[in-house]
Amino acid sequence: MQSRTVTVEIPVPQFPLEHACWLLVAAAIAADIATTQIGLQAGLTEGNPAARGALEYGVAGMLTLKAGAIGVGLLCRSFLERPYRPIVPVGLALPWLLAALWNMAALSGVLA
Repeated sequence: MQSRTVTVEIPVPQFPLEHACWLLVAAAIAADIATTQIGLQAGLTEGNPAARGALEYGVAGMLTLKAGAIGVGLLCRSFLERPYRPIVPVGLALPWLLAALWNMAALSGVLA
């Protein structure tokens, strides 16, 4: 009797690097907006003049400002070859993550 080997291939969806980078953008936006709002409630002031103007419209103003930045990033992304596209969300996320860290440092001085 002859035996046969059967191989079953199950496709496993891959999570592309660019998708992870866009999730990082979402987390950075959430962290920046949350720490900004907490800082404002604690008596701190917004240092970024553009964000200060957007804050006159509350969180909606901040989200609109960030949506504009994302729009510019998406436009720039369309000019890049596929392997280089993750640089756009990373370039968006890094300043917002740094702003959130800056806000947390300022909050630690106020709330301590």
